[in-house]
Amino acid sequence: MQRLLDSICNWKHIGQRLLFSLAVFVLTTQLLATPVGATGVSEVLKPKADVWVVDQAEILSRSNEGKIATALGALAKQTGNEVHFVTIHRLDYGETIETFTDKLFDQWFSTPEAGAKQTLLVLDNLTNNVALSAGETVRTKLSDDIADSVTQETVMIPLKEGNKYNQALLGASDRLVAVLSGRPDPGPPAITDNVQVEGTFATPEQTKESNATVWVIGFLVVATVVPMATYYFYLFLQSREG
Repeated sequence: MQRLLDSICNWKHIGQRLLFSLAVFVLTTQLLATPVGATGVSEVLKPKADVWVVDQAEILSRSNEGKIATALGALAKQTGNEVHFVTIHRLDYGETIETFTDKLFDQWFSTPEAGAKQTLLVLDNLTNNVALSAGETVRTKLSDDIADSVTQETVMIPLKEGNKYNQALLGASDRLVAVLSGRPDPGPPAITDNVQVEGTFATPEQTKESNATVWVIGFLVVATVVPMATYYFYLFLQSREG
């Protein structure tokens, strides 16, 4: 009987060590995974001439990327106003989409003269945040109100309807081309009744975190219940023998 008790104790200790090791592994994985794939400003190089879309997040279909590039290329030839779209998957720690966009604009266009007729729109698809930075000449046509509406309505409304990245960036392209060509502002897309102002969908990171939590809870239950069940089963056998 002493051997059985020793075995029970050993299994209990093994379960506790396993649980501790698992918890450390999960926490370490989560902490280390945070910076993986983060995009720094220096990693987004200025594209070659006539390249208007830098889709690092790979959220645009090839055909829609081509449509946007064609429209922005025509705008540049007709007006001299150049618009660039950049998509990334994750911001560096401590960076916001606004600071990232401003820094990238300054990196690509180092003088006021170089950036005067430039517009840069950046979208981070991990947080679905977007920002726009533009030069002085562009601002004479693209007011702050219109720029804010482009990012927070033209882009954000399709994203809140279900991560419709192609629709969002096509809409932004159409609107910016119209305004910078001197045509009337077509305005943002209409908001339908089923648009959720605050997203309720889970991101892949949240799903992974949820799965990790389920595994930890499961091992907690196993590590606690199995030794107890074994111990009570042993007491039951002892009582039967008695």
